[in-house]
Amino acid sequence: MSNFIPVLQSSSESGADIPFMIEGLFSYKLFGQTFWITTSHVCILIVMLILIGFAVAANITIRKAQEVPGTFQNIVELIVDTLENLIVGTMGKKGRVFVNYISTIFLFILISNVSGLFGLRPPTADYGTTLALGLITFFIIHTMQIRNHKPKEIWEELCSPLPPWLPIWVPISIIEELAVPVSLSLRLFANILSGVLIMALLYAVLTPVAIAWPSVLHGYFDLFMGAIQAYVFCILTMTYTKNAMGEHEEA
Repeated sequence: MSNFIPVLQSSSESGADIPFMIEGLFSYKLFGQTFWITTSHVCILIVMLILIGFAVAANITIRKAQEVPGTFQNIVELIVDTLENLIVGTMGKKGRVFVNYISTIFLFILISNVSGLFGLRPPTADYGTTLALGLITFFIIHTMQIRNHKPKEIWEELCSPLPPWLPIWVPISIIEELAVPVSLSLRLFANILSGVLIMALLYAVLTPVAIAWPSVLHGYFDLFMGAIQAYVFCILTMTYTKNAMGEHEEA
């Protein structure tokens, strides 16, 4: 742990700080171990405060909804309707129970991804963040599988395409299941980090002449790519969860 700060705050040959690196802000000791509060923690806190503030304002607005909605009420209703239609359209009517979770992670990932437009380091460019999201999805997938399938059915699925009395395929099936959170988290992490890295290198090399035109690249890497990755993560989460529920949830 003592090497955390020097590694994360390394500098380029010109002596300038590398903006895409995670920086340790301060440390504290707990149970004899040293822990660090990093820029990722701060950025996650900022994103959470934005979401909480939006949720509180939206709740107050909906409770006092007017027959002729104002601008903010229209925005809230548009977001809610769009996300609900997307989730129900992908997962079916039983997918309504996941509206809160999918909507929350979509907004969290989206705001995290576009936070680079406002000078923050996107929390999703930290693998610790995306892995946590992947593990939550992994837990939900297998919770739904256990709730909707008998142990015999789960065992047959693990053995497939071979018969259940010949479990040669089980280790491969288990590895395939364990790969789900890894692939989900790595896809999101790699795409966002690559955008952060490219923009950091462009600013480091072209700072004297980079005035307005990098805003176009920010629009692509932070806004467009950020929205696409949030959408892809949620679509894959819904698809995996729906498959885990099986036909029991389609009635």
